[in-house]
Amino acid sequence: MILKPLIAAALLSTTAIAAPALAGDKYKTETKVMGATETGPNIVETAMDVDALSTLVAAVKAAELVEALSGDGPFTVFAPTNDAFGALPAGTVESLLEPANKDKLSKILTAHVVSGSLDAASVIALAEANGGEAEVTTLSGDTLIAYAEDGKVYVKDENGGKAMVATADVATSNGVVHVVDAVLLPN
Repeated sequence: MILKPLIAAALLSTTAIAAPALAGDKYKTETKVMGATETGPNIVETAMDVDALSTLVAAVKAAELVEALSGDGPFTVFAPTNDAFGALPAGTVESLLEPANKDKLSKILTAHVVSGSLDAASVIALAEANGGEAEVTTLSGDTLIAYAEDGKVYVKDENGGKAMVATADVATSNGVVHVVDAVLLPN
């Protein structure tokens, strides 16, 4: 399956900056140079190496988005943790993983993906240039609003739900991943 990339307004390319890295089943605050690499793991492979993203990986597989998110990109992914999925109402994740709900699951997952590489510094710069908020269009066609508050980056969905970026700027061969603490829901 190939997703038609949507152009997000004023997306900036990644640059070399210090950024936290993911390791093991929790987040680490090591730093590494930011920027998509020519070789190395892609977004899906990176997520598969992190125990705290196993629910996201299962959802990506169930929605048959592995190939698309392993493609050239670049993509920016706001990746919800297992705890984020666990905070949804009881039975929601299990229901979404059923084959009959593949389209709904795909819409939710692609509402976490933006075409292009957008690192945290770019999100903050874009928000500052636009009165404190940056609107980006997701692959699902929905809008996310990114903003900084008290030194942290947040992303808000069209329903007012918000997620804090817990780990930013995880570089992959086809984009960047920001681990978030909540599931964003499309309209």
